[in-house]
Amino acid sequence: MKFGAHMSTGGGVWKALERGAGIGCEVVQLFVKNNMQWLGRSYGPDDIARYANELAAEKFSCVFGHTGYLINLGAAAGPNRDRSIQSLIQEINLATQLGLRFLVLHPGAHLGAGDESGITQIVAGLDEVFRATKDAPVRIALENTAGQGSCLGHRIAHIGAIYGRVERPERLGVCLDTAHFFEAGYDLRTPQGWDAAIGEVETMVGLKEILAFHLNDSKTDLASRVDRHAGIGQGKIGKEAFRHIVNDERFANHPGCLETPKSADLHEDVENLSILRSLVETMKTKREPAAVRRK
Repeated sequence: MKFGAHMSTGGGVWKALERGAGIGCEVVQLFVKNNMQWLGRSYGPDDIARYANELAAEKFSCVFGHTGYLINLGAAAGPNRDRSIQSLIQEINLATQLGLRFLVLHPGAHLGAGDESGITQIVAGLDEVFRATKDAPVRIALENTAGQGSCLGHRIAHIGAIYGRVERPERLGVCLDTAHFFEAGYDLRTPQGWDAAIGEVETMVGLKEILAFHLNDSKTDLASRVDRHAGIGQGKIGKEAFRHIVNDERFANHPGCLETPKSADLHEDVENLSILRSLVETMKTKREPAAVRRK
């Protein structure tokens, strides 16, 4: 995998790239606007120029976005749903300005209406958004969730159902979060558990639809349905589990992005990136039989 982290855009969107480059990120995730506001301002020519210059100066494997936390396409008809749709439309347009390939989106919450109602609303919302942004190249990467509250996406079957019903499935992708997998009940701590989880994605959506990974440990237990991220090796998943995750050759060129707790100086990101890179096996080690490596 190509490793990196979510970076703040404080001071300007180009600052996320500057911060990522400063700690050796190969990939960067960013918010295209304030993540706790419905709408933001469009980028001006100076914003775009400075972002383009910073992007050209660095050799990032991938830069992608994450949508704001207020967006809920699973909600019933009403003002918040309308705002969610308008917010996502604007975010796609902002991502297009930046040349981002995709935006990561939590599918949504049904708020008590039930899974089927929520999925129906999500599909209808995505269809409306894609019709309004029909010329945009930006894809939406649906993220698996921990399943906290009434959030959908904690079963891969939810994401598969959305894929199967949207008008423009080619506008979708998937982002898989290790903490969310674990908190939803997928035990990634063994190679067999990891393969089983990825097997569900392959069956219900397809491996080629996986666009990125969020590499997070979990502060909460297996199947807790509580979303709390921890640094690599500082949670219930444990450091060793990330060895078979980051060495899965199917995803050698995929973004693997940290969303772990950190302070302003980013030293935690530096430490977590170092840990992930230390787990990457050499070609010599990879030639050894899997059974020997995993004893």
